[in-house]
Amino acid sequence: MDLEVVLMKIETQLAEHGSSWENVLYVHLYIADMNEFCSANETYVRFITQEKCRYGVPSRSTVELPLLQVGLGGAYMEVLVARDHSKKVLHVQSISCWAPSCIGPYSQATLHTDILYMAGQLGLDPPTMLLCKGGPTVELQQALENSEAIARNFNCSISTSAIYFTIYCSACIEESDRTDIENEMIIILREMKLGQLVSSKISETLHPIFLYVLVPNLPKRALVEVKPMLYLAAERTQASPKEHTKDPPIMQDCWGFQYETWHDKCLQKCSIGGEMCAAVLSVTEELAQTIFLKSIPKIGCDVGFTVLVNEDQLLRVAQFCIHRLDKILLENALSWDDMLSFRIYFATNLNISHGTVSQIFASVFSDLARTWQRNRISSEPIFSVVPVVGIGSSASSMDDLISCELISRKL
Repeated sequence: MDLEVVLMKIETQLAEHGSSWENVLYVHLYIADMNEFCSANETYVRFITQEKCRYGVPSRSTVELPLLQVGLGGAYMEVLVARDHSKKVLHVQSISCWAPSCIGPYSQATLHTDILYMAGQLGLDPPTMLLCKGGPTVELQQALENSEAIARNFNCSISTSAIYFTIYCSACIEESDRTDIENEMIIILREMKLGQLVSSKISETLHPIFLYVLVPNLPKRALVEVKPMLYLAAERTQASPKEHTKDPPIMQDCWGFQYETWHDKCLQKCSIGGEMCAAVLSVTEELAQTIFLKSIPKIGCDVGFTVLVNEDQLLRVAQFCIHRLDKILLENALSWDDMLSFRIYFATNLNISHGTVSQIFASVFSDLARTWQRNRISSEPIFSVVPVVGIGSSASSMDDLISCELISRKL
C-alpha cells in the first residue's frame, strides 16, 4: 500500500470518529525505501497542511523499515489522536542557531496535557542543516543537543523530564560502534542532569526507559535518530482526588502464569504516581525459552533455538507479554482504557508475517477482555505492529525477538 492510499484511509477513519488532522498529535511514518523520502514528504503535505491543522501540524518521526519483508506495502503509518484541541506545538521552519528546522511538514514538538512528544531528532548542525561529521557518537551528541534545545523551549530538560528515549540506529553502523553509542548516551545525559541539578535546584528526576531500534536507513542517511518523550509536571492540571487501594487487586489470570522473579528481568518501566506509566517488555531468546519451559503443558523448543518456529510459541509469548503488562497497569491503578499507545516490535528474522503477529496479539486481547468481563477493558485496545531489523534495551545487543511498548496515562 503506498503512502497516498494510507493517508486517504486514515483521513476517512478520522472523519468517521468525528476527528480530523488537527486532532493528531504525532505521526510515525515508516517507509520501505528511504530513497522515496522526498516523494513521501510531497505526498504527506498534500494531506496534512497548516490550513487543516489550525493548532499546528503534528510532530513526526520517519524511519525506513523492512515492510515488504513481512508482507506490507511501501508505507505504514501510525497516528496519535487527541479528543480536544489543547495541544501546543513548536514548529521551527527557518534555519537558526539554536535548533534545526524541520526537514518535512511537521512540528519539532507537541505538548498535550503534560506530555511532550518530540519529533525524531537527527545529528544536524542547526545553522547549516548538515549532518555532523565524525561517526555515530558525534551524530548522537548533536541529536541530544538539538533535543535539549527544544526541551528548553518548554522550560524543561531531557535529562530530568524524559520518560522514554527511542534511539533508532542505522544498520550501517558497525557492531563495534554500537556500544560506544550507548556509553555516549549515558555520559551526555549524566552531564546534562548535573548541570540541571546545580542550576535549577531540581530535587527529583525521572528514570527514563531506553529502547534501541536497528533499522535499514534513516533520513539524510543519518546513523542515529533520537526520539524523546517527556513528562512536564508543571503542565499538569489539578485533577480530582483518585481513590487508590493500598495493594493492587489480585490479578485474575486466564493463561496459568504464576509470578516468579524472572518476570521482572525483562522489564523497564517509568511510573509517575498514579498518573501515568511507560513500560517496555523485552523478550529475548533466553526469556522465550523460560516461558516455554514454565508453561503447563510445556511448549516444545530446542535448546539454543534462534527463532520462534511456530504460531503456538508466538501465542505463548504474546500471552506472557499481555499478562505482565496488565500487572503493571494494576500496580499503577491504570487500565487498558487508559492506554495512549501500545506498540509491538518484532524482528524480521523470525520469518513471521505482520498479519500473523497482529492476529495473535488481537486474539490475546480478546481473551483478556472476556476474562475481565469488560470490567477493566471496555473495548479491545488499538495497537501497532512494527517490523525491525533488531531491537533491545541495549545498543550492543539489539537481539530481542519481540519488544512491547506500553504508554498509559490517566485522563
